[in-house]
Amino acid sequence: MLRARAALSNLANANLLPLAVAACLLCCHDVPMRCLALATLLAAASCDGTKSAEMSLIPGGRYWMGSQHGNADAPLHEVEVDAFWLDTCEVTNAEFAAFVAATGYVTDAEQKPSKEDVKDLADDQRIAGSLVFLPPVGAVDLREFWHWWQFVPGADWRHPSGKSVASPLLPTQPVVQVSWRDAKAYAKWQGKRLPTEAEWERAARGGLDRKTFAWGDQLLPSGKWQANIWQGTFPGKNELEDGFFATAPVREFPANGYGLYGMSGNVWEWCEDRYRPDGYEPTGTLQRNPLGPSDSFDPDEPGVAKRVMRGGSYLCSDVYCLGYQPGTRMKSSEDTSFCHTGFRCARATKARWPLSLLFLPIFVIVAYTLRRARRAPLAKRTAEL
Repeated sequence: MLRARAALSNLANANLLPLAVAACLLCCHDVPMRCLALATLLAAASCDGTKSAEMSLIPGGRYWMGSQHGNADAPLHEVEVDAFWLDTCEVTNAEFAAFVAATGYVTDAEQKPSKEDVKDLADDQRIAGSLVFLPPVGAVDLREFWHWWQFVPGADWRHPSGKSVASPLLPTQPVVQVSWRDAKAYAKWQGKRLPTEAEWERAARGGLDRKTFAWGDQLLPSGKWQANIWQGTFPGKNELEDGFFATAPVREFPANGYGLYGMSGNVWEWCEDRYRPDGYEPTGTLQRNPLGPSDSFDPDEPGVAKRVMRGGSYLCSDVYCLGYQPGTRMKSSEDTSFCHTGFRCARATKARWPLSLLFLPIFVIVAYTLRRARRAPLAKRTAEL
């Protein structure tokens, strides 16, 4: 039955389910068998109980969402979400390259900023590129992030640090330098979507309740690093205790309780939700499948619509950024990309009926007509005898 459901789920996703139903009606030789086969087809397709390739099933339920550190924009509150599928790993360079090859998609970082996206910018400064982390020389004020973030012309997903940096693009590392809009385009091509913020945190916690980290309350269980984050003096000196200065392969560190890799550190991950510092309100009542606020507001940049990012990156550390802890939030504008930001996709557990089901009556009539036409000569010969 599971194999049947898998095949039928694929048929539904490919809009071929009506053909399967018609074939069922055509091939079955009596009314009870036709009814049984049709019921099996429709029930199996609607159950959608099979595991998609490279996705993990996240069980539904209640959990406490928010920061254990009293972050003003992430107060603890109880949330309930339905079960859903989530990519086991972050989208890799190889997977994103396949998307670009199939569609010809051009990312935001590969295009000059439009006047709609950036209004107050001279035409000669509208250059394709993106933001890259460059360690500063000497001590800097940690409140002045511009000391280590620089816009680099030509930086994009193929050249995360810019075209002048000769570094290989490894297929198993997470794709970076992708904006929220780029992530949405990839998800749509895959027949998926971005996870909501509530779904993302449910998945990141891996079944644990209000723990500091995705793996528990100890930073180094058994003396081993559990995520790709910064060790040393940020932003000048990374001691590389976890073995990586920048991104690591998506399966490099242990999976969490739900079998997900990289939910802490490595790269920030885009979520579907708009960002507001008060986006969790009201927190006094149970929120079920929250979709986030209907609009965006960031007091640091009023007027710039932003989306939520989760999970932290290889630049996070207890000294500067607690984003690698599951309850911490970050945000950025929809067209912005960074060398430390990627994504993964989600999918609902229940299949959505394809639009082609509207043509099911036509397929049934054709199948019935063909069956009648096939049986007519046999009936004529029987009568003649």
